[in-house]
Amino acid sequence: MEKVESVCEENVFNGVYKTHAKALYNFMYYKCGDVSKAEDFVQESYIKLWNNCAKVVVEKAKSYLFTCANNLFLNHVAHQKIVLRHQKAGAKHHTNENPEFLLEEKEFMAKLQQTISELPEDQRTIFLLNRIDKKKYREIAEIQGIAMKTVEKKMSLALKYLEKHLDTIHKV
Repeated sequence: MEKVESVCEENVFNGVYKTHAKALYNFMYYKCGDVSKAEDFVQESYIKLWNNCAKVVVEKAKSYLFTCANNLFLNHVAHQKIVLRHQKAGAKHHTNENPEFLLEEKEFMAKLQQTISELPEDQRTIFLLNRIDKKKYREIAEIQGIAMKTVEKKMSLALKYLEKHLDTIHKV
């Protein structure tokens, strides 16, 4: 019977690290565009691999690492969205604007949020990544795994939709 190499063996784990660490780092850097976050995701993935080494065969180690890192990234993005939502909700604004203006502004913001939520998911994601997260089209293309031309087209469609639906407010 042939002895199966275990990822739990230090020399095997080190070999997996040397073989896949650079590619995993590059993958995560391309996804998040942040050097330190990419390093964190890679490190956490290897920690998870070590903690679950008995369950992962050597042949599946690369897949396991990339899946872990991608899931960590997706969890991070979801958490950032929640943080952003809470920051916006918790922000208190004191102003000397007249109540009529404040009411119109509040109505417009409600209409804007509703209109953004009506966008198809891909357009909404691209729009919010660009306008809220200040990501460039190139970064969005990397994050979404699509061509930059696709990002440009979807952003154009989103802007046209918003312009059409929000223009009716000003014509009233």
